[in-house]
Amino acid sequence: MPYTVPATSKTPALVIYLLDVSGSMGEDFGGKTKIEAVSDALHQVAVRMVQRSTKGTTVAPRYRVAMFAYSSQVTDLLGGIKTVAELAQMGVPRLQPMDATDTAAAFREAERLLAAELGNLQDCPAPLICHMTDGEYNSGGDPEPIARRIMQMAVADGSVLIENIFVTDKALTQGITDPKNWEGVTEETPLASPYAETLFRMSSPIPPTYASVMAEMGYRLSPGARMFFPGNEPAIVELGFAMSGATPVTPVTP
Repeated sequence: MPYTVPATSKTPALVIYLLDVSGSMGEDFGGKTKIEAVSDALHQVAVRMVQRSTKGTTVAPRYRVAMFAYSSQVTDLLGGIKTVAELAQMGVPRLQPMDATDTAAAFREAERLLAAELGNLQDCPAPLICHMTDGEYNSGGDPEPIARRIMQMAVADGSVLIENIFVTDKALTQGITDPKNWEGVTEETPLASPYAETLFRMSSPIPPTYASVMAEMGYRLSPGARMFFPGNEPAIVELGFAMSGATPVTPVTP
């Protein structure tokens, strides 16, 4: 079964974040702005990655993280790939809303990074891209062909995983009333916009190993549902970012 290689110090998981910081991310979102909610959720998943990597006072380098913000251009927020220990020291950058939405440029940056890294990751967990946006691209063209190319990239553990967090109330015909008991978006789920359908196609199925880790956190996502998290409330954003850190791990040894 694919997606079973655990994240360890010798086989770290690579997680690439692509974060939409277009102007609409400054809109109100449950008492804070969308971009503040995303920053908070990123901080929470970073803390969880550290917790899953810590034995005593030692943080094992079992995650490697890259983080890109995009609007009309793409910005490397961390200055290259960092280990989870380095990320813990740096802290998660606070995000600021900017202007346009060039989603294709962000996925091209992820593709470039993966092309450079993949040869060294053959014994590691399959890399994961976590993409967060609140609206359709308005510059730079269609990101779907790039995402499809990325999904053809693979290591022994499986193809590169792509996850999409769509911060909107215009994706589902019926809202999510209870994120903890929500089973996820499947082929049968009615979607309410063409761009939601695009992001659904750009989202990998949830591997059973990831669904098991999420179950330990109290979620009921079905294996095989897509890594697609649409919703206009902070709990859905938190769920999506929690998934990004759900790579299987083994207990940390001293």
